[in-house]
Amino acid sequence: MLVLSRHRDESIMIGDEIVVTIVDIRGDKVRLGIQAPTDIPVHRREVFDAIQRENQRAAQLQPGDCQIDPKDQKRG
Repeated sequence: MLVLSRHRDESIMIGDEIVVTIVDIRGDKVRLGIQAPTDIPVHRREVFDAIQRENQRAAQLQPGDCQIDPKDQKRG
């Protein structure tokens, strides 16, 4: 892991397109601003982990595991 020291309003670059800026520091909390292309997902770690768990759960479903409620189906 690379560990860097930065002050407020200073940035780091990740590759050519991602900029992480220290926006604010209050006590033990640091606020980050992240500029990244829209095709690169950016999530807090706990959100990323939840997405991964849900994707794994969905991948394990069998065709008969899900039933669609008829009132939820769109009519053409």
